[in-house]
Amino acid sequence: MSVKRITVAEAPTPVAPYSHAVAFNGTLYVSGQIPTVGKTGNIVEGGIREQVRESLTNLKVVLDGAGSGIDMVMKCNVYLKDMNDFNDMNDVYGEFFAEHKPARTAVQVARLPRDVMVEIECVAALKA
Repeated sequence: MSVKRITVAEAPTPVAPYSHAVAFNGTLYVSGQIPTVGKTGNIVEGGIREQVRESLTNLKVVLDGAGSGIDMVMKCNVYLKDMNDFNDMNDVYGEFFAEHKPARTAVQVARLPRDVMVEIECVAALKA
């Protein structure tokens, strides 16, 4: 059993010393994704809905590039700047997880990288 560190070319470039994901024993651990737009590194314009959508899009890019997929997610952790954004986050989240509903935790945190409104990480199974 070996640990495989994964960087996905299509995903936003990490701005710190971490991998997009780490695979071990059939499980993929995906680093938190914030609402950065592609390779520009810019934060998506708009409010919580746009930020959740971009964060989940980035998460999906990493999952797909690492040999998993949104349908293989077992657990998500959602970090919100403001719990008052929970319902809007939940609406957009439901667009990505309509049929497949992984376990999830959503919490409010004091501060997020680059002062974004949301960060989302997950654990997923790798496709055989």
